[in-house]
Amino acid sequence: MADLGMRPDSHGKVRDIYDCGDDLLMVASDRLSAFDFILPDEIPHKGEILTRISAFWFRKFADLVPNHLVSMDVADFPERYRSYADYLVGRSMLVRKAKTIPIECIVRGYLTGSGKKTYDEDGTVCGIHLPAGLTEASKLPETLFTPSTKAELGDHDENISYERCCDIVGTDVASQIRDLSIKIYEAAAEYAATRGIIIADTKFEFGIIDGRVTLIDECLTPDSSRFWPAEGYAPGHVQPSYDKQYVRDWLKANWDMQGEPPHLPSDVIEGTSKRYQEAFEIITANAFKPMKESNVPA
Repeated sequence: MADLGMRPDSHGKVRDIYDCGDDLLMVASDRLSAFDFILPDEIPHKGEILTRISAFWFRKFADLVPNHLVSMDVADFPERYRSYADYLVGRSMLVRKAKTIPIECIVRGYLTGSGKKTYDEDGTVCGIHLPAGLTEASKLPETLFTPSTKAELGDHDENISYERCCDIVGTDVASQIRDLSIKIYEAAAEYAATRGIIIADTKFEFGIIDGRVTLIDECLTPDSSRFWPAEGYAPGHVQPSYDKQYVRDWLKANWDMQGEPPHLPSDVIEGTSKRYQEAFEIITANAFKPMKESNVPA
């Protein structure tokens, strides 16, 4: 995939960040990460879909929690980036700088993934004891806030207790990010249910802007959440998914998690892109059309 032809000031697993003085330009690539590895193959349209879904939620919940979005209009970006409009349109956001709170705010509404594994071992999810008798994809008795550390690129996040979260960021900030995470998740889950989607779990990131806890990074995307179709939902087995669980499942079946991850077959790449597009269309109630057919700068 093409880029801006200049070195980003920083980058994450799937985003490149450019310093614009008081703001940052966040550009979502088509890279895909799984199990904290960046995979060698890109997913067509993924960066644009992630960005546009995040923007949808930022706007929808603007009265619920402040967020860092300034503009997605390339005309509002610093002049040096405007010649790359064909590449940036749809996949980039100008955002306010924030002091990042170093916690991954994971919220779980259903039992699956790593939570199911620890529940089977000792009846807990991230140290929180749950009733006996739950199974794969069971709805949890209450929404759980299960924070983790925010690892450096190449490292792995570590689940921590809420008490440890308080030690890291302070009780006041910890309680705010916990309460906001649960509130946003439950509001999103209620909306998604009207669109035929179950949001099984998700993660949020927050920062401090003008002294206020503010939602940053991405929001309720197929990269940060598990989306299940409500039709046909039944606990007791792994649910079909609109997110990158499709890739996770392929990797678990075809890779021993040693060394570098393998290339994905074309049908997995195409199928994953299709699932991202379906998620966009269901959540936003709009057909997905790339904002530029060619995402390559002139």
